[in-house]
Amino acid sequence: MSGVEEGDLVARVEGAAGIIRLNRPKAINAVTLEMFRDIEKALDRFESDRAVAVIVLEGAGERGLCAGGDIRTLWESSKVNGDLGKILWREEYILNARIKKFPKPYVAFMDGIVMGGGVGLSAHASHRVVTDRTKLAMPEVGLGFFPDVGGTFLLSHSPGEIGTYFGLTGQTMNGPDAIHAKFADWVVPSARLPELREALTKLRSGATAAEVGKLIGSFATGETAGPVAAKEPAIDALFGFDRMEDIVAALKRDGSEFAQATLKTLNEKSPRGMVVTLKLLRLARTSSSLEECLAREYRAALEVFRSDDFREGVRAAVIDKDRNPTWSPPRIEDVTSDMLAPYLAEIGTDELKFN
Repeated sequence: MSGVEEGDLVARVEGAAGIIRLNRPKAINAVTLEMFRDIEKALDRFESDRAVAVIVLEGAGERGLCAGGDIRTLWESSKVNGDLGKILWREEYILNARIKKFPKPYVAFMDGIVMGGGVGLSAHASHRVVTDRTKLAMPEVGLGFFPDVGGTFLLSHSPGEIGTYFGLTGQTMNGPDAIHAKFADWVVPSARLPELREALTKLRSGATAAEVGKLIGSFATGETAGPVAAKEPAIDALFGFDRMEDIVAALKRDGSEFAQATLKTLNEKSPRGMVVTLKLLRLARTSSSLEECLAREYRAALEVFRSDDFREGVRAAVIDKDRNPTWSPPRIEDVTSDMLAPYLAEIGTDELKFN
């Protein structure tokens, strides 16, 4: 073991593994700007260290890998017209893109709660491990936001309309459903993660992605589809539209218990957030790369940061916790093309540069 750095982020070498541990267990490892910067430094170090064969991302504590970004601090900055959103999201999205292209195998232990920013640190990894405890979600629409950190890229590559469903409802995936939705690769029992972790630290220097995959596979259950996958035909029929009004109309016509429960969920979300999300998901389907989606998300995120809906959504969910946001506008049909346009405007090439 070498190079121990204790704090909100622990980065150290254990055998052949470069360990990155999110270390804010009381906050379910919610990530801050400084933590993103420390992850970048750790990746710099591990990439150049020939002894490091594999990266392992894990979360401290029993509750989960990561509950998302430090939303409260973003909310406080937004209230005073600060610039934290512009700085944090730029650095976070550049990190997301780097993880996707990292030259060494990058193994993410997606155990317990994995949400928002935690998805960005794990679901772009080369080797993504979920467990029997995984609860993965992108609930941003309930905050007047949209699934970012490359979420539009991930969701748009899910089979059928599964990604549209998860993106708009913010519903939780279990481990097998995360694999079906292409957010993960293997289910490994949570109780066996320490054993797998130990095995990863004993890999040979220069171990290939295929060798790492074979090792993880030897611990896996083989599950590839959960309860939501069984609803895919209904989801495809109900969410296969390009306008929120049409999705809502289809749910109302259907009348099934699933459709009515889904309608109730959507009624709690930000109308503007849902319209923006659906548009970004449809644009992502024709995007050629994660970077293209991240650039589009960045422009939309800057607009969200200035919006009353974001402040109101965070207030209701995180600050006051009354779960009773007042959205603006209050109805989907009141979200006009003029309101939508700023979220989709082009950004300058200097705004978000990927290495």
